[in-house]
Amino acid sequence: MTCDEYGQMYQKGFLRTVRLLQGRGASMNQAEDLAQTAWLQGWRKLDQLRDRSLLTGWINTIAVNFHRRDGAREARYEELSGLEASHLVDPVSDRLDVASVLNTCRPRDRMLFQQQLDGLTIQEIADQQGISATATRIRLLRARRAARRRLEGRPVGLPCFQASTGR
Repeated sequence: MTCDEYGQMYQKGFLRTVRLLQGRGASMNQAEDLAQTAWLQGWRKLDQLRDRSLLTGWINTIAVNFHRRDGAREARYEELSGLEASHLVDPVSDRLDVASVLNTCRPRDRMLFQQQLDGLTIQEIADQQGISATATRIRLLRARRAARRRLEGRPVGLPCFQASTGR
């Protein structure tokens, strides 16, 4: 595709890209900026496009991905309003909840949870246990599942579904 052909496709498809982004909640200025960036990125990566007839759809996909990333970036910096710290954390009840969970666990699981609560990394726990980091992650996963089942009142040895239902 030549520069002139790409320019013609840009003129035909730019407003469509802007409207698509506006339909997804972007302001006019933001939609124009993101569309411009997407078309520029498309020109830079044009060699990756296999079917030239899909250019506008490919550019729109790039634009939507830019819009998603932009929204996620903005969400990180939003202030939480109307929340007081006293409503978020109750240290006494949280200690009781942790203690009740730990009391329902097997001793080996309790030890893993306690090490994690003490701030040890997976690798540090693995070194203390004499096992690999992957084995530690698997043991923690299984311990969390077992604790969840116990708290929900389900038998620990059975999977999440009942065998009698045929699922």
